[in-house]
Amino acid sequence: MKHLRFLNKYFSKYKWWIIPGVFFVIISNIFGVIPAQVIGHAFNLITENIQIYGLFEGFERRTIIYDIFSYSLFYFGMLVLILYLLRGLFLFFMRQTIILMSRHIEYDMKNEIYAHYQELSLGFYRKNNTGDLMNRATEDVNRVRMYVGPAIMYAINTAVLFVLVIYAMFAVNVKLAIYSLLPLPVLVVIIYFVTSTINEKSEKIQEQLSKLSSFVQERFSGIRVIKSYVREDHTRKIFAGESDGYKDNAMGLVKVQALFYPTMLLLVGLSTILTVYIGGKQVIEGSITAGNIAEFIVYVNQLTFPVSMLGWVTTLIQRASASQKRINEFLQLQPDIKSGDLQPQQLAGNISFRNVSFNYPDTGIQALKNVSFDIRQGEFVAIIGRTGSGKSTLANLLMRMYDVDEGQILMDGTPIQNLNLGNYRDQFGFVPQEVFLFSDTIKNNIAFGLDSVSDEQVHNAAKQAAVYQNIINFELKFETMLGERGITLSGGQKQRVSIARALIKSPKVLIFDDCLSAVDTRTEEEILTNLGKMMKGKTSILIAHRISTIKNANKILVLDNGEIIEQGTHQELLKLGGSYAEMYQNQLLEEENQSL
Repeated sequence: MKHLRFLNKYFSKYKWWIIPGVFFVIISNIFGVIPAQVIGHAFNLITENIQIYGLFEGFERRTIIYDIFSYSLFYFGMLVLILYLLRGLFLFFMRQTIILMSRHIEYDMKNEIYAHYQELSLGFYRKNNTGDLMNRATEDVNRVRMYVGPAIMYAINTAVLFVLVIYAMFAVNVKLAIYSLLPLPVLVVIIYFVTSTINEKSEKIQEQLSKLSSFVQERFSGIRVIKSYVREDHTRKIFAGESDGYKDNAMGLVKVQALFYPTMLLLVGLSTILTVYIGGKQVIEGSITAGNIAEFIVYVNQLTFPVSMLGWVTTLIQRASASQKRINEFLQLQPDIKSGDLQPQQLAGNISFRNVSFNYPDTGIQALKNVSFDIRQGEFVAIIGRTGSGKSTLANLLMRMYDVDEGQILMDGTPIQNLNLGNYRDQFGFVPQEVFLFSDTIKNNIAFGLDSVSDEQVHNAAKQAAVYQNIINFELKFETMLGERGITLSGGQKQRVSIARALIKSPKVLIFDDCLSAVDTRTEEEILTNLGKMMKGKTSILIAHRISTIKNANKILVLDNGEIIEQGTHQELLKLGGSYAEMYQNQLLEEENQSL
């Protein structure tokens, strides 16, 4: 139960739902116990009046006795009916408070988990798969809800009913009560040993379900690759294997429950047999009436449902504990990147890297080594280098997706760790290397970075990104719905929509992370021309592989193996005759070969 202590804050928040709920539980069970006493009196009335009715055989008064007998039975029957109707009414109120409270807690938990996920750093998502993250926010939360709602409701209901019934039984006859309750300690022992098994199997089920969800999510995202390589049968076999693992764990839990519940019912049935046998002997001895036996049988049967629920509630609690443990593992994580204390401020765009080194925490790969350079406000700076040289890492560090291991990054002379993180990132326009578009309209994808935007702004951004003509050729134009990850569009169109999303913000600093690779040279020139007009006086950083893309930059940084090996203008670097000049010559040769 230690993992479920996390929920105490919710119980405190909704205490005015729990307190009335407990009150309704107590009242409903009082109205559930009283009918047993009424039935006992009615049974005594029947046995006594049958004997009297037999004595008056042949007398006129027999009809009067029959009428009295009938009215008495009708009265007792109506009383039992009214009591059970009242019980049903208060059971309704009980569910309206406790079950509704559980739905509110579920709502709060999902919001808290999602908000916490948003705060965690990029490195967290590199180490955890999407399916597992989704499962903890959906399936695990649902299992916790079953604890805070049905499990607690039935647990309180069972406890109150046990107290009332046992008190009523001992008030009638101590000996008969003891014999009737004799099988219950055996049931307690069985529950004690079964709960550990249930807990173990529940954890395995949740782990396997997370693996299954991750597998399906990944395969659906990569369905184009699967079909291209004709690997449908292969993935189907893997899915069947994962499903078998889940089925085996689930069947193991079902087998435990299948043995558990009949055993409980057997012990309750044994209580009924003992009640009839011991009670019958006491009726013969004259210590109790036949109505008392009927009353005790009702009590034992009233305990049948709570006792059977006890096993189910135990299962719910154990499964909720396992799920809450998984949820707590993430909720207890603190983000690596924390916002600075400085008040939000407008950025000018003066950037300085001072002896920056960085290793990726999840792989240990050293991405940057002692990197230093300056970018002044309004400069157009290009970064070029071979694959894996650290270009994208520079962009990630500047956006504070990660913090540097050594050295310092300054924005307008202030270490970026001291700046308000939300305000800092909000003034960037970032187009990542791996384009991501949401399953939404093209308009909403372009306007994603702003809370409110006009159609004119969206259209202008599309024109600046040279994608406007493509969009208006669609039947629904800007209202065209995109498939998952923008699968409706071509690679070049996706890149340009992503560029439009960055440009619509009119950012103080714009970063293009090799996002022009899928567009042709003519379109690339159009975008760069528009970019030059729009970003005049603002800082622009362009990461690229094609030298034709960056030759007009104010400064070019050449990276190799995490170090800056050359920097300068296009002409300066050509005169230097180093790596940049070699790359330029190689690309010229490639273009000549392609033209041939």
